[in-house]
Amino acid sequence: MTDRTATVGDAPDDSGEARYCYCAVSLHEGVEPGPLGLAGVEDEPVRLLAEGDVGLFVHDCAGLYDSADPTEVQGWLLSHQAVVDAATERFGTPVPFRFDTVVQGDDDTVRSWLTEHRERFADVLTDLAGCSEYRIEVLVDEETLDAAIVESDERLRELAAQRDESTEGTAFLVDKQYDKRLNELRRERRAARTETLGTRVAEHAREVQEPDDPTTTLGDTPEKEGAVQARLTALADEEGVDAIGSVLDDVADEAGVRVRFTGPWPPYSFVPEVDDGTA
Repeated sequence: MTDRTATVGDAPDDSGEARYCYCAVSLHEGVEPGPLGLAGVEDEPVRLLAEGDVGLFVHDCAGLYDSADPTEVQGWLLSHQAVVDAATERFGTPVPFRFDTVVQGDDDTVRSWLTEHRERFADVLTDLAGCSEYRIEVLVDEETLDAAIVESDERLRELAAQRDESTEGTAFLVDKQYDKRLNELRRERRAARTETLGTRVAEHAREVQEPDDPTTTLGDTPEKEGAVQARLTALADEEGVDAIGSVLDDVADEAGVRVRFTGPWPPYSFVPEVDDGTA
């Protein structure tokens, strides 16, 4: 799911009402809709709206939440996640909505939307059952790993020798060539790491994804921890995650390499678009 305001029905709702959506869950027999005893974003009371065996965690709102204060936004995000975590604990793996997913309309409007897509939600909930999202980053000390590259690459050795024998002006140009070649080999090394690690993790995961930019951190990785050499996201059950951990232990045994392995998270990265049926 993506961040969006969802307007459902044949025409935009002009009642001024809206419902903030946290997640969809699979309901077991005997579950009654209504208050859940949870405080959500802005301490709003969270309710369960149900349609058959699928329910939505929602609260009443007027529209999107917007603020220029990053501390306030962070608080909203944490509140959102706390509700999704509570839903997971009570009902199992949910279909999580990203922050600020809002349906314009009242409860009847939301139930109509849920009725329309109930089978799709049920299929996705069945597919995700028992699994969580796990995030993997391989962080490296480039200088430590570069030593092996320099030793094994004939072109780098030639440029290093040429630089040592050059005048100051010529040495500057040789340095440029040396850095270009080293960066090429680093990119090859990152690609090889990602491919190899992805193959090994996939043996134990339901699904593995690579972000568009594998060098981008998760957002909270201090630069001093190292450069990102590979980044993957895996959907796995409890048995699979234990095996993935063993794979990552092997990777972390290499000199100059650290691994960050976080989770379990709700499967945000693996939830298809439910409302347009494109998954």
